[in-house]
Amino acid sequence: MFHLARSRAAAQQQAMGKRTTHEGELSRDDVQALLAQHFAEMRADSPPDACHVMTAERLDDPAILVLTLREENGTLAAVCALRTLDDDHGEIKSMRAADHARGTGAGKVMLDALIDRAKAAGMTRLSMETGNSPLFAAANRLYEGAGFTRCGPFAGYRPTPFTHFFTKRIA
Repeated sequence: MFHLARSRAAAQQQAMGKRTTHEGELSRDDVQALLAQHFAEMRADSPPDACHVMTAERLDDPAILVLTLREENGTLAAVCALRTLDDDHGEIKSMRAADHARGTGAGKVMLDALIDRAKAAGMTRLSMETGNSPLFAAANRLYEGAGFTRCGPFAGYRPTPFTHFFTKRIA
């Protein structure tokens, strides 16, 4: 799915003030480290039956587009992924700001970039599964503030007392 979007944007970097978004950095050490931190935190804070975090190895899939956000000096600020569920429906995965970038708008930049990439790929709807503990409060505010609304489970997920599902029409 993303081969078309990648061919149009593979060498392109989208400027965000002093930050830039990038594709194709999944193998970089700092990206691997941030994803490992994200995985460990999600496993530690989420009940096993409600934890759907993906390892970096599982994100390395042609149906998944991984984006990174870098500061002007090259420091990694955030990572996120967009998984194709079908031709018009995508799922946001692995949204994580680096500790130094939390509260700086990095999540909003990444969410906007994912929405733009999804639209460019012809998607008309984005969904996500996330938690409801205090660890997820800022993320839930971000998604709701961006117009995502609560919905039922999708893509084979099951409802749990811990889980929130969100969706948004983007076209």
